[in-house]
Order: sequence, then structure tokens, then C-alpha cells
Amino acid sequence: MIVAFSVSPSGGDPDGGVSEAVSRAVRVVRESGLPNSTNAMFTNIEGEWDEVMAVVKRAVEAAGAGSARVGLVLKADIRPGFEGQLEAKVERVEAHLKDA
Repeated sequence: MIVAFSVSPSGGDPDGGVSEAVSRAVRVVRESGLPNSTNAMFTNIEGEWDEVMAVVKRAVEAAGAGSARVGLVLKADIRPGFEGQLEAKVERVEAHLKDA
């Protein structure tokens, strides 16, 4: 499964920035050892249901440290029996673009 998620704590930085808190969440994901990528809006992580959700939970807790509230947006692609899709899905799209 691939999960794309975004965390946004509130009540922390008086300037409204969340990059420091988000970096704590991304650190948790990267240290998990699971395939992952981060872009301007989401962090993507791939693995089995239980391991991915455990990492998401720890990432939310890390981002929310010191905040009164944390928003979580999560989207999942649940496709049993498939691995390596974090990169393979993008490669398939790129192949179509090259052929066009």
C-alpha cells in the first residue's frame, strides 16, 4: 500500500509556520526504513498496512509535540500483492509522456 499524508499542527509557532514541526514528521518517516518521498504537499510512504499506519501515527505525534491540535490528511492506495509502486506508478506515467 502507498499512503500519502500531510500533517499540520496548530497552536505552535506564532508566525504560523509549520516547517519545523513537519520536519519532525518527515524524520520519523525517513528513519522508518520504508520507501518514501516528500514533496511540497505530502509525504508518501509504502509498505504493509500495519507498518505504514504505525509510522504515520508516530509522525503525527512527532509533528504535534507542543501543539494543541494536529490536522491529518491521508490518502491510501491499497493494492495487495504489489510492491515498488511508489516509483513504478511514476515510471508508467513518464513512459506515456515519452511516447506522446
